[in-house]
Amino acid sequence: MRETRDQEATLQQFAEYLLKTGIFPAKSAPFVVRWVRRFLSQPATSDPLAARLQAFCENLEREGRQDWQVHQAEHAVRVYFVNFLGIDDQTWRETRPSSAVDTDGRADPLAALEQLRIRIRLRHYSSRTECSYVDWARRFLTYAAERDGAPRPRIDAAIVRDFLTHLAVTRRVSASTQNQAQSAVLFLCRDVLNLSVDGLAQVPRAKRGSHLPVVLSVPEVAALLDRLHGTPHLMASLIYGGGLRVSECCELRIKDVDFDQGLLTIRSGKGANDRTTLLPASIHELLRAQIQRATALHAGDRQAGLAGVWLPEALERKYPRAGRDLGWFWVFPSPDAVNRPARRRRPPPPRA
Repeated sequence: MRETRDQEATLQQFAEYLLKTGIFPAKSAPFVVRWVRRFLSQPATSDPLAARLQAFCENLEREGRQDWQVHQAEHAVRVYFVNFLGIDDQTWRETRPSSAVDTDGRADPLAALEQLRIRIRLRHYSSRTECSYVDWARRFLTYAAERDGAPRPRIDAAIVRDFLTHLAVTRRVSASTQNQAQSAVLFLCRDVLNLSVDGLAQVPRAKRGSHLPVVLSVPEVAALLDRLHGTPHLMASLIYGGGLRVSECCELRIKDVDFDQGLLTIRSGKGANDRTTLLPASIHELLRAQIQRATALHAGDRQAGLAGVWLPEALERKYPRAGRDLGWFWVFPSPDAVNRPARRRRPPPPRA
């Protein structure tokens, strides 16, 4: 009991320290103290502080905390121990070895890619981000293996700089492509291989040019839509009239179409955000006919005993029968019954 009182008194002093120094905004100080209190409430272990903090952040990711919350919690604990208590910063560099790196310091590409997928899914990144990061990580590991002359290369800051320089100078990629590659490789090094990558300021940056957007005029759009027929014409009209991405149109559910209010609800769009957009009145009848065709396919699937459609995140476990409901069925289902249920389902992590 006394230990708890002493801890609360220390946390009160920590809160006053935060307000005095301004390391965090004043409105964030209570949340910072809560993160530290939660970290201190964990069972005591003999592991280094860096290892305990890493396990703490991993547990927050498993709980589904947002990325900014995990970073805030990590920063809060570091400020408490380093700035407030004055513990040597060298302690925080003692990170746990990665399971994708052997005792000789060489990375196993298959294990690294598997861990990369797991870490991305713990942070609830989109499937497109996962595919992009895994692809760039695979390219980087292949580059490192060829340069090192071994299937399991050594990874350090120098080879990361060389890879990014190779993309800009030799491959002449665009600035956005190089930035995407850098984000993927840094995620691999820091979150999977547990490596500190510094000194990237010396990497030559791909030149970012200014380009005017290509915008079709109204007559050009009308001429383009006139060349389409059937379902492609309806999908293109919906994308143009409602401002949808192609993937959002393909993954539209029947329950998200509101004819009465003339609205479409887009679920888990870019950045995992939901939004509503207008449903063009000119395609109401065509869309009703499409939903009738989808309803007929849904009824046939139920009679055939096929599995229900894919549900996002953990809804499939929470509502195991929801995938068979008509509302969750696709507005534009695949004509192939085998491909109708599994859309946007992530591939399993690779196995060695």
